[in-house]
Amino acid sequence: MSRKTARSNVKRVSRARRRAASQSGWERGFRLGLSGGYHFGRCDAVMRLLPNDPVGWWDVRVMYVTSGKGPPYSPLDESIIGALRLLVRELIVRKPTQDLKSAAMKTRPDIVLVLEGLTISGERIDELRAEGIRTAIWLTDDPYYTDLTLPLVTHYDVVFTLELTCVEFYRRLGCKQVHYLPFAANSSIFRPKRIPAKYRHDISFIGSAYWNRVAFFNRMTPFLAARNTYIAGIWWQRLRQFRMLRRKIALNKWMGAEETAAHYNGTKIVINLHRATDDPTYNFNSQYIGAVSPNPRTFEIAGCGTLLLTDIRSDITRFYTPGQEIVTYASPGELMQKIDYYLHHEEERRFIALNALRRTMQEHTYAHRIAQMMRILFGGAPG
Repeated sequence: MSRKTARSNVKRVSRARRRAASQSGWERGFRLGLSGGYHFGRCDAVMRLLPNDPVGWWDVRVMYVTSGKGPPYSPLDESIIGALRLLVRELIVRKPTQDLKSAAMKTRPDIVLVLEGLTISGERIDELRAEGIRTAIWLTDDPYYTDLTLPLVTHYDVVFTLELTCVEFYRRLGCKQVHYLPFAANSSIFRPKRIPAKYRHDISFIGSAYWNRVAFFNRMTPFLAARNTYIAGIWWQRLRQFRMLRRKIALNKWMGAEETAAHYNGTKIVINLHRATDDPTYNFNSQYIGAVSPNPRTFEIAGCGTLLLTDIRSDITRFYTPGQEIVTYASPGELMQKIDYYLHHEEERRFIALNALRRTMQEHTYAHRIAQMMRILFGGAPG
């Protein structure tokens, strides 16, 4: 065979391989698009069939004081402000660095609602109450920051906490009105949506690598490394076999709500693993108060119409039914077994995810939470 013929054969084989690769890529893209479109269509059908029941409206003036911080608090501020605008007669928004007393004296709000409140002294809240202005705080980090919130809560008329175990804790401190009010899903962001292919994964986890999560994922590293996995957050270099997973980890990436929702939408199974209440390196819970309530991520994942696999917190059954709307696990072995099961049982996976989507949009949006808050604060039937 001449050199010319050999070169021609090499080119012909190369072209054939490129055509085969192109065809394979096209077929894979088609399957992904078809699967994604089918799932989005079913999510859209669920959303369209939801009852349009109003959650209420209150003829009150609310002054909302933001956390004054960036992520992850600013998305909470935006979610609460958005819900309040729809549910009350007038909303006044202030930052904690502004003169709250002067603003409150001028506008005479029916309630001053503070989010988180760690940058506002108790004396500033006392000044408002001395003028006959009612105050409330919605705590964001219970029980992890209870050492910091302990000296603040008694200065407020009403305390809202996202952790059930903290209700009695604050009552024992002398707070007369303490109410359990978890966060929720911002339904304008954490909802089914079409997303680019780059967000598509089989498995994902988005969050910081607290030590209990590191210990858990250490036992799953080879399993996750062999699958289409995406992990994002700080401190994941703590993993014992970090190198095995590092191509699948967006290390030290802190993403906004929109991008987080895109990853949830594109993932078949999203893992939720609550942080420990006794983390040895980043914790302000010297009294070791336990936790039984689901974190905000629970509602956000469910709101995207993807399957939520979460560790067990006893109060989660108040919000979702395991096996019907979410799936729970108690160990790395059980989690791996259930991941493989639901990756190979697509219709069952989607059925559960769609049930969670329906429940979230009917009960667990910020409009629902703010409506609950207004009923607690002002009583009676809404306007």
